[in-house]
Amino acid sequence: MEIANYQREIKELKKANRIIQKQLERSESDRIKLEDINKKKESLLRTVIEELKEYQNNLEERRQELEMMLLNLQIMQNKMSSLGSLVADVAHEINNPVSFIAGNLAPAQEYIENLLHLINLYQQTYPKASQEIQKTIEVIDLEYMREDLPKLISSMKEGTDRICNISNSLRIFSRADTEQKVIFNIHEGINSTLIILKHRLKANKIRPDIQVVKDYGEFPPIKCFPGQLNQVFMNLLANAIDAVEESNSGLSFDKIKENPNQITIHTALIENTNHALIRIQDNGVGISADVQQKMFDHLFTTKPVGKGTGLGLSIAYQIIVQKHRGTFKVNSVLGEGSEFIITIPIY
Repeated sequence: MEIANYQREIKELKKANRIIQKQLERSESDRIKLEDINKKKESLLRTVIEELKEYQNNLEERRQELEMMLLNLQIMQNKMSSLGSLVADVAHEINNPVSFIAGNLAPAQEYIENLLHLINLYQQTYPKASQEIQKTIEVIDLEYMREDLPKLISSMKEGTDRICNISNSLRIFSRADTEQKVIFNIHEGINSTLIILKHRLKANKIRPDIQVVKDYGEFPPIKCFPGQLNQVFMNLLANAIDAVEESNSGLSFDKIKENPNQITIHTALIENTNHALIRIQDNGVGISADVQQKMFDHLFTTKPVGKGTGLGLSIAYQIIVQKHRGTFKVNSVLGEGSEFIITIPIY
């Protein structure tokens, strides 16, 4: 009986041993799997750490690049500020002697007219001139001088007027901004920009004049940063000129004349929102929908290398939206033209 008990107990022990053995085998298998998983996790963790270190290095490099870019922009801003002040000073210095010349042209014209009148009286009173006087009249071509001298004075007056206009435009355009907004006539800023760009609007051997249509509404001068707004007008108008010139590609002079290049500037007062509205429209090449989504991004440009930095519209957007709390939108159809719409609050 006892032997049977021992045999049964031994059998149960063997069974328990097999169970324990299987459990040990499973545990060993689980341990091996766990080690493999841990190794994979360690490998993944090392990879992640390396990627994070690389990303950190890239961020540091980008930070340094941005700091350098910011420094360069600050240097550029200082240079532009100094240049603006210099331009204003030069314009003022030019204005003084030109004003002196312009002021003397009127009496000079009067003196010349009096002298010519006196010569006429002499010729009427003494119709038979001496041989020496007759010879001098022929040498100096008196008749041509009588005809050309008033034209010469008129041309000089027109030239001094143009120089004065350019000088005044440069002073308006290059106004240095202060930390506080000042009262400014937006139409003066647009007009000064157009005068500075006049050489690009004139006709040439390739195309007729670019027509500029000014549809100015009535609203008071507004509080703003004039120098920055003038920069926006310069960017938009220069881009409009580029757009219409690009649309002329492959067209003859006469063909362009049939559908002339045109830039329209419309301003108005939005009374219900107390905002000034400025719309600058061209009939140039237009802008694709894809480009419109990116055109205000920093350094984005569609121009070839050496033709533009991509800063113009990005800076213009910041000036209008961030500095003046206004809005800056674009409507454009590819092949038909573009319109930039600006609103600025009137304070």
